[in-house]
Amino acid sequence: MSYWLMKSEPDVFSIDDLKKAPRKTTCWDGVRNYQARNFMKSMEIGDQVFFYHSNAEPSCIVGIAEVVRKAYPDHTALDPHDSHFDPKATPEKPIWEMVDVRFIRKFDQPLALEDLRPVAGLAKMELLRRGSRLSVQPVTPAEWKLVLKMAEKGGKK
Repeated sequence: MSYWLMKSEPDVFSIDDLKKAPRKTTCWDGVRNYQARNFMKSMEIGDQVFFYHSNAEPSCIVGIAEVVRKAYPDHTALDPHDSHFDPKATPEKPIWEMVDVRFIRKFDQPLALEDLRPVAGLAKMELLRRGSRLSVQPVTPAEWKLVLKMAEKGGKK
């Protein structure tokens, strides 16, 4: 099993939206960065995902989702009326991929960047790197365990 972090702006799609979705499941569409797309292409069913609210006050990890469908073509890239439309994408060469994720749980207390930064074991976490803006990124098993431990303690290290 692998671990990931996926970012979404809460006013666009929040963890509460995922929880309210039919079967608590949705496609993770609209990723338009090649490296993030490639990470999604390597996801397997059962992989665990930290759900991260970006461009929020504060930006924070708010819960956990699980990959329930491997990567497949992102249909929003083909729809000229969709905000994620890409005129270079075709049904024969879709370019962009998406996965399906299912809600697992929401943390009692969100974990803000300021809570995560001082934790020595998270110093190399992709999320905390200066300039890191990837909307989909890997999380190491050690980082996953540390963040979960913090979530269980209500955000305290």
